[in-house]
Amino acid sequence: MSELPIVSKYFSNLTTRQQEQFAKLPELYSYWNERINVVSRKDIEELPTRHVLHSLAIAKVATFASGTKILDAGTGGGFPGIPLAIMFPQCSFMLVDSIGKKIKVVAEVAQSLGLSNVHAQQIRAEELRQNFDFVVSRAVTDLPTFMSWIWNKISTGNNSNLPNGLLYLKGGDLTEELKSVKQKVDLFNISDFFSEDFFETKKVVYVKR
Repeated sequence: MSELPIVSKYFSNLTTRQQEQFAKLPELYSYWNERINVVSRKDIEELPTRHVLHSLAIAKVATFASGTKILDAGTGGGFPGIPLAIMFPQCSFMLVDSIGKKIKVVAEVAQSLGLSNVHAQQIRAEELRQNFDFVVSRAVTDLPTFMSWIWNKISTGNNSNLPNGLLYLKGGDLTEELKSVKQKVDLFNISDFFSEDFFETKKVVYVKR
């Protein structure tokens, strides 16, 4: 049975379909990256750890209830949205980016994996008219700026293990950055979940709506 060992190492309850979908990601992204560069050349060989597993750190913090609506703002090549959509097939994911060629890759990857719960659109997050239960993203910009774009897109609610809010992947010392955030911020060290050196300074930032 095909699997992606780095994912199976930390997530033991995957279905056969999920294992197969995760296993296809390195080949799919290698194929598309040769045509449209969405992952840095030096990172493509490290895709399972630096992109797939990194995205799934959010799944160690949040367990999204069935029917949850999630926005991945500034998704780039589909991270963290694509791995999370595999992990939570009963949730709907909107993956947006302002760069059309990146959204093309996202749409092609989602189609190849049979991810019917993913919708990819070329649009800026602040231009969206609908609301979501959660927004996820990976270090698009500093947190206060990012929140100014997406905060009014998050509806209040509490159907998952966490109340609705923002889940943001960020690395390094966030002390200065968080000083201008008025809301309460919870930080989760990814090194508490995954042992690889890459995650030593990386965090999941959670801000409740």
